[in-house]
Amino acid sequence: MTLPKEEIHWHHTAIARRDYSALKGDTSADVIVVGGGLTGCRTALGLSEAGKSVVLIEQNDIGFGASGRSGGQCNPMWRQTPDDLAEQLGETYAENLVNTTLNAAKDLFDDIARFDVACDPEQTGWVQAAHTRSSRKSLARLASGWRAAGAEIDAVEGTDVETLSGSPAYRFALFHRQGGHVQPLSLTRGYAAAAMERGARIHCGEAVASLESRSGNWTVHTASGSVTAPQVVLTTNAYTPKSLWPGLSQTFFPLISISIATAPLTPAQQATVLPNRVTIADTRLAIYYSRYDRENRLIFGCVGSTENVGTLGGHARLRTGMHTVFPQLKGIGIERTWGGRIAVTPEMMPHLHEPAPGITAGLGFSGRGIAMTSVMGRTLTRKLLGDDPESLAFPVLPLSPIALHTPLAAMVPFAAPAMSAKDKLDSALSGL
Repeated sequence: MTLPKEEIHWHHTAIARRDYSALKGDTSADVIVVGGGLTGCRTALGLSEAGKSVVLIEQNDIGFGASGRSGGQCNPMWRQTPDDLAEQLGETYAENLVNTTLNAAKDLFDDIARFDVACDPEQTGWVQAAHTRSSRKSLARLASGWRAAGAEIDAVEGTDVETLSGSPAYRFALFHRQGGHVQPLSLTRGYAAAAMERGARIHCGEAVASLESRSGNWTVHTASGSVTAPQVVLTTNAYTPKSLWPGLSQTFFPLISISIATAPLTPAQQATVLPNRVTIADTRLAIYYSRYDRENRLIFGCVGSTENVGTLGGHARLRTGMHTVFPQLKGIGIERTWGGRIAVTPEMMPHLHEPAPGITAGLGFSGRGIAMTSVMGRTLTRKLLGDDPESLAFPVLPLSPIALHTPLAAMVPFAAPAMSAKDKLDSALSGL
């Protein structure tokens, strides 16, 4: 069997890459943003639009991490009900987050239009499918809770699930009409370009060498320059180096998402696979998810072991998953495969931290990054502009490293096979 190319598919369909020079010499700003993914670029855009002087520093390139590798699905719903959020966050922040969540997809697609970002946006809906009877009960509870809060969610059963999604593998699903998909690397590059048009300065290609506090300001040093500002925002997510801030990289687990891009589907195949170009994601631990790109390739993904997709059966897991969800595609050509890290917190919710005066961090999107990085970017913007903390979508949490993080993180490559085995057991015990 010929294996597909190991390269990130989105690089082939994204808007043009801009060259950003490394930081040279010493400069100053109102805010320094460290990390050029979706969260960092949306934060830089929001602050620049508000008139702040912003310098963004990215070690690699804009969209290098999960923002340029994800499935690009806008899945605008948490795994918790509003009541669960109230218990977890308290009434005030839960109410803020519920209201924000109800508008998250609309706000994202409105941003794309307002900032004229050419990222192939399609707001065609998201099918959230149950793979067992027990997960069906969980989804029904989720739908009930969010419908009571005002969400547009349809419950779909029996053969109607296959009619909606093209998959015979499920018999119960939720249809979130506000969901959709984008070209994630184009979205990130578009946010960066819009930020620059509003005055942000972006520098790529060098890591932060040190971060020091002096006289009420912070100075970020790279190999060839420095920036001084009263505020620093850390938005490095799953690619956060241990050296950036003590304990920050130990607040999440860097799980792996792997994907394939098929050959373009024929019109006949498109009529039976994700009709009307909806997206799909299911309730497995080693989640299966899929959507189209603009050239009618199917992008299909699941949980992997390392960013090298072939590790510990990654290729087989992807093919088995695609054939399970869409058996009508057996034999279709696979053009590319790739992987990347996602930051998963113990609560499966993003974290907003303020580990020191003038230092703010937002990270840990746990598989909800396309919609919720923009929410976090707007939240960080509001926080730095001085809004009341109790009006924000996320509470400021103490920075608490996960106990035994190092040995647990070393087990991440084995998580995907373990999750897959658990999913098979669950299906055997509580099948459809």
